[in-house]
Amino acid sequence: MNKPHRVTVYEVGPRDGLQNLARFVPTDTKVDFINALSAAGLPAVEATSFVAPKSIPQLSDAGEVMAQIKRPEGVRFPALVPNSLGVDLALAAGVEEVAIFIAASETFNRSNLNASIAESIECFRSVAERVREHEGRLRGYIATAFGCPYQGEVEMGTVMRLTGDLFKLGCTEVSIGDTIGTADPDQVGCMVELLGTEFDLSTIALHLHDTYGRGLANALTGLNAGIVVFDAAAGGLGGCPYAPGASGNLATEDLVAMLHQLGIETGVDLPALVEASSRLAEVTGLQPPSRALAALTRCEPVLA
Repeated sequence: MNKPHRVTVYEVGPRDGLQNLARFVPTDTKVDFINALSAAGLPAVEATSFVAPKSIPQLSDAGEVMAQIKRPEGVRFPALVPNSLGVDLALAAGVEEVAIFIAASETFNRSNLNASIAESIECFRSVAERVREHEGRLRGYIATAFGCPYQGEVEMGTVMRLTGDLFKLGCTEVSIGDTIGTADPDQVGCMVELLGTEFDLSTIALHLHDTYGRGLANALTGLNAGIVVFDAAAGGLGGCPYAPGASGNLATEDLVAMLHQLGIETGVDLPALVEASSRLAEVTGLQPPSRALAALTRCEPVLA
């Protein structure tokens, strides 16, 4: 096995994990959740998204969340933005790292951003410029990289081209997304191998969903192929408002437990992470699907 010494876990639970919930999670609950995640040692916690409230009402309190969270040294708190208005709001709220997203499927991109892929790239030029003016960091997402709920298969060549486009915009990291969770280990291995022919894999992340229970298998494949940054959501919460039937993200607890079992460092305190997810579930009444979370709350934790 090609084992790295350390892996970076990029936490998306407060944004991607909560955005699709029907019931609004109070701002103070979100703030407590984010603070608990950063205290657990996660190096990056994607806190929210500056989108139109009518599109994602669950995140309509983005500015309030950013104003109230603790920001310990060494922890990044990115926020997702869809356009120039979003980035202006984010920067005004003190966001130092901005995430932008594009789909590898024209149909999905139009559904999500109401624009073609080419139009979205052009829109993000001004976003990137605003981030540079503020000496901020820019991260890119490519959604539906392994398949689209509307048009089916997606060409790997499209993913390669868009990855290059995002790096040219100034992204320091590009996350390749299995938005609907249909990828299998063979697809992930082929994708990572192809990406490695043109890009430094230390700047590529995998964003995996667990719709068919293949999230950890796909993560292990990516790990063996050279990926050292993985997106995950505490508790395995999530789904995409624009991807019908897509279930939650790869659970952070499941990923961290596996990595620690393999002797790979993450800097994450697993019991503290379990406590953060358990507390959110208790306060909101949610039932997180994370297998490790369920196991470690039923018995004495054995995985540090």
